[in-house]
Amino acid sequence: MATINKTELARAVAEDTGLTSGQAKEAIEATLERIENALMSGNEVALSGFGKFAISERSARQGRNPQTGETIQIKASKAPRFQPSAPLKAALNG
Repeated sequence: MATINKTELARAVAEDTGLTSGQAKEAIEATLERIENALMSGNEVALSGFGKFAISERSARQGRNPQTGETIQIKASKAPRFQPSAPLKAALNG
């Protein structure tokens, strides 16, 4: 399975839209920045037909250090979460 990086994505978007690679990369960067800012503000971002980005809150808990077996306290944290839309799931599962 191959990984597509931002440069390759920008190149593909440029081919599909007639933008230059630089313009496509700027558009992708701006989109990702807007999604990040929305999540940092506590908002969800829903892209119809694609999916929804949201924040998942993880509560504090106890864990174990895998090297020593010692019990440690893991702090509460937030993590980005992506939930694919039904059409995207259907497309992936043929």
